[in-house]
Amino acid sequence: MIAQIEELFRSKTDSQPQNNQIQNPSIDDGDDVRKRTYHEAGFRDGSRNSGSPLALSICLNAIYARFQNEEKELIEKQQLAKEPYINEQKTKETEIKTLAISKENKEQQINKLESDIRTVKDNIEELKFEINDLPRNPEKYHISASKGASSKFWIGLIILIPLSLYLFTFYISTSYSAFFKPFDANSTIIMNVLDSKAFEKAWHDGSLEGAFVTFIPFVFLGLGYLIHMFGEVKSIGNYIKIAALLLTTFVFDAILAYQIEEKIYELTKTFNTPDFNLPIAFGRIQFWGIIFAGFVVYLIWGVVFDFIMKEHREKDKIKHEQLRRKKDIQIHQDRISDIEIQKAKLTEELNKFKTDSIAAQERVKALQNIIDAVIIPTKEYVLYASEYMKGWITFVSEKLHISMHEKIVLQTECITCYHENLKSVGASEDSQNSVYVTTL
Repeated sequence: MIAQIEELFRSKTDSQPQNNQIQNPSIDDGDDVRKRTYHEAGFRDGSRNSGSPLALSICLNAIYARFQNEEKELIEKQQLAKEPYINEQKTKETEIKTLAISKENKEQQINKLESDIRTVKDNIEELKFEINDLPRNPEKYHISASKGASSKFWIGLIILIPLSLYLFTFYISTSYSAFFKPFDANSTIIMNVLDSKAFEKAWHDGSLEGAFVTFIPFVFLGLGYLIHMFGEVKSIGNYIKIAALLLTTFVFDAILAYQIEEKIYELTKTFNTPDFNLPIAFGRIQFWGIIFAGFVVYLIWGVVFDFIMKEHREKDKIKHEQLRRKKDIQIHQDRISDIEIQKAKLTEELNKFKTDSIAAQERVKALQNIIDAVIIPTKEYVLYASEYMKGWITFVSEKLHISMHEKIVLQTECITCYHENLKSVGASEDSQNSVYVTTL
């Protein structure tokens, strides 16, 4: 501790002024006068207070206030010290303006995206309305489909199903009677022509007979389907094909009728009866009854089938338009999702701009507080405070009449007060560029 006091005393009395002049040749006589003034003030205050550490603590606070007032009067020096803060403040103000422009741009982009979302949602609602309104008012949407196509379709389908069952029954029975069934003279004509158990008997007779009578109705239904398909495209060639198909169906029915009539004729044939031939067949009412029971119903089935297909096509037009609008709705919903992602990204960027802007504004306020305050150069304060302390210690060492032990204890306490003062005002001998700021 004695060595520390001697070092402090020696550095403050001899070395420091010379070092200051060596390190900073620009220090003029005014600085030397100022240091002497602080040194003399320390010596004087020490003599007045008998070197009391408590008095030293109070005096050092007063010295700091004095140094603060002196620095405040040095306007050019203060302006030079505040120049970095002023420049930083200008930079921050420019940054705030830039952030404000960026915020405005982001807000405009977000508002545009929100407007786009509202527009897309309106389009979705409009498409949903059109989906519900299409079956009622197809012409409103320039669709050539008849109203009520659904009811006509179902009515036609209800008629077509019994007709199809009739044709299946008729052709199964007549084909079995014409090709496989042995006629019974004791049975009536109707029983010979139409057999209620024709399907079972055909399969009982053999798989070939069963398959024949089972699938032959599909031949007639297939011919009816081909007539419908050719009728969709209006052309002379298709009309010829339709006529050929109708003729084929008629001939097939005529063959069935001829076969059945021939079997019935053979049951009543005598030695004087001529052989069965076409003129005889054409003259028998049962022949034409069989033909028209099949062919006329077949024509009716074809007309109903063609009507149902046309009605179904009308329904398909509406369903197609509804499906297209549903796909458009899905596309719009996907677009909304994409816009929401863009909006979330822009919102995140906007929030960052706001945060940066608030931080910059707070920094501007802090810089303004620094600019409005008095900047205390800590290194200089340490220099002048040490001069004051040197005067105080000089008095204790040279002028105070007490024992050496008491002097050492008193000097130690004074040095402790000195360091506590430096710490309380934020000053340090190691701080070259630090400043202590306080608002007056």
